[in-house]
Amino acid sequence: MIPVPTGRSPRQNKLLAALPARHYQLLRPDLKRVALPQGATIHFPGDSESQLYFIAGGLVSRACVTRNGESAEFALTGNEGVIGLASVLGGESSPTRAVVVSPGCAWRLPASVALQELEHEGPLARLLLRYTLALIAQAGQVAACNRHHSLEQRLCRWMLWSLDRLPSNALAMKQESIAELLGVRRERVSEAAANLQRQGLIRYARGCIDILDRRGMQARACECYAAVNREYARLLPQRQAAPHAGAGESGLELTIAMHC
Repeated sequence: MIPVPTGRSPRQNKLLAALPARHYQLLRPDLKRVALPQGATIHFPGDSESQLYFIAGGLVSRACVTRNGESAEFALTGNEGVIGLASVLGGESSPTRAVVVSPGCAWRLPASVALQELEHEGPLARLLLRYTLALIAQAGQVAACNRHHSLEQRLCRWMLWSLDRLPSNALAMKQESIAELLGVRRERVSEAAANLQRQGLIRYARGCIDILDRRGMQARACECYAAVNREYARLLPQRQAAPHAGAGESGLELTIAMHC
């Protein structure tokens, strides 16, 4: 079994962890914990976004969806980021879809609270703007990667990005799901995964991917993996504040109103 983070503290999200203590304590009463079950959709294209979801565990895939229902991922978000930026950047809705690909939890904050921070140009506002820049960098790199790099390189990049955001070296994911995220046929993912397994880099069985040789995987991945990591390190704080362990820190556990 792959452990699912409990997310008992909002500080498990790196953006919230980077807030000064005083600003964090002001936000804390408005943060509510929500469960993110695998396969759940946080928002569909065009949905009105009135909440921010600070990911504390698990993975959320952001994808563009065509009229005939086909999709391709342009960004992956874990505990370094937040879902729902359109709600505070003036867009109110996004043309993309956000789907949970690895279960976990998030801390939900009303957009109205975040907008007040933006109006006063507080620490949260600056973090959200810098995170937006990092997200744009990731989306642009993925676009170039999809055009110029082999599927095997892209698969290595995607698995490394995923595992960087998870507490273990294992990822529960079916080949059909990976193929949909990468915008290719399942048979092509099966072939690429089998080749990586023959090289001793991964073990793939029953929908579970184990990374056996991380350095080898990094060597097989394209430069996009390191390029995006450098941009996130440049734009976002690397030091995390210690989790606050005050009374009632676990908050209220909710299951988000998902479209499954």
